Amino acid sequence: MPGTNPVPNTADQHQDHMTIVGIGAVTGYGWGRETLWEGLLSGKPAARLFPGYGPERDRHGWVARVPEGGDPELGPSRYARAAHESVREAIADAHARGWKPGRTVGLLHAIVLGDVYEWRDFYLVDNGRRRSRDYMRLLPSTPVSMLMQEFGFHGPSMNVSAACSSANVALITAQLWLAQGFADDVIVVATDLSATADMVEHFVELGAAVTDAEPLSACRPFQEGSRGFSMGEASTAFVMSRNAERPYAAMLGGAMSNDGYHVVSVDPSHQQIFDCVRRALSSADVRPEEIAYLNAHGSGTKQCDDAETALLAKMFDDQPLVCATKPLTGHCQGAAAGVEVAAIALGYERGVVVSAPIVAPAHARLVDGVVPGSDGLTLKTSLGMGGHNSAVVLGPVS
Repeated sequence: MPGTNPVPNTADQHQDHMTIVGIGAVTGYGWGRETLWEGLLSGKPAARLFPGYGPERDRHGWVARVPEGGDPELGPSRYARAAHESVREAIADAHARGWKPGRTVGLLHAIVLGDVYEWRDFYLVDNGRRRSRDYMRLLPSTPVSMLMQEFGFHGPSMNVSAACSSANVALITAQLWLAQGFADDVIVVATDLSATADMVEHFVELGAAVTDAEPLSACRPFQEGSRGFSMGEASTAFVMSRNAERPYAAMLGGAMSNDGYHVVSVDPSHQQIFDCVRRALSSADVRPEEIAYLNAHGSGTKQCDDAETALLAKMFDDQPLVCATKPLTGHCQGAAAGVEVAAIALGYERGVVVSAPIVAPAHARLVDGVVPGSDGLTLKTSLGMGGHNSAVVLGPVS
């Protein structure tokens, strides 16, 4: 294991910042945050072989799809059930940790494509003919409305979309709402169940995704031999508040930017990514040397590896330990950062840092599997297609 960071730090001096009070998760490992945690600790990918992939839809493909489950009363859509159940779990968790909702509770739903499976069936199975009530389930506003109704929340509510950076962006937006007094507490949920063969094939053709190999053979961020990412699905939810007895972690600050360069490619200068991270650190009032961990976007593509390796060297003098969990959970697109923030927050509480196991020659600071630690600040980067950059700074709380 690489050595520990020479300047450990905590978020104790930032107790007035927004904290993660409750966590809910539905992932390729199954339903519930403990199922996610057990999967991460196992070091085994969530992906399984599913039929119907490949250009002719005649091959099996490695994808980390959310299995069937959840409350059947919510209807047939796995997407809707996953979003709803992750929020239910997060709110129940927050209550158990002493959270008392304020007068105004808002909700942010981070999405990219919405309910892909149901839209596919709407066109190809139902030929566009459904009862109005069944059609309404397809609209991005419906899950938000249903959640606000169930819990009696009346604060601001909206969907947030910034490609694969969406979950980070939703957390930053929640922080802005709290800072401006728009809400006393904010529920942040990020949902992406889009690993259909039709969707995945385009990412394969772009050279970003890999379905023909087991994830640890194909997705190796910061390691030799990486070919790209394995697709994953997830819904993760957080209760964000300043009012809780036992929060998981504090969110100290964050920032967003856009390369303004290309719809797919990362700007090779990496300047907008660097600037985004600088502004995130400034927002959190921390110095680069205070960052103990870089929880990387870590998609396993060459562009992302090059960008984050440059970031690590030029801004942080290769000091933080590097964590990358996408080989385990898959790249969950709009929910990707949500899965990774959940892993960070759970790791703070449980005193460990989680990353995928190293299987090839790797960056000297890459964490190999599960190691003791998590007593310092974490920079969580998320790089979305179309140049959507985001970074948040998280820290433990006592």
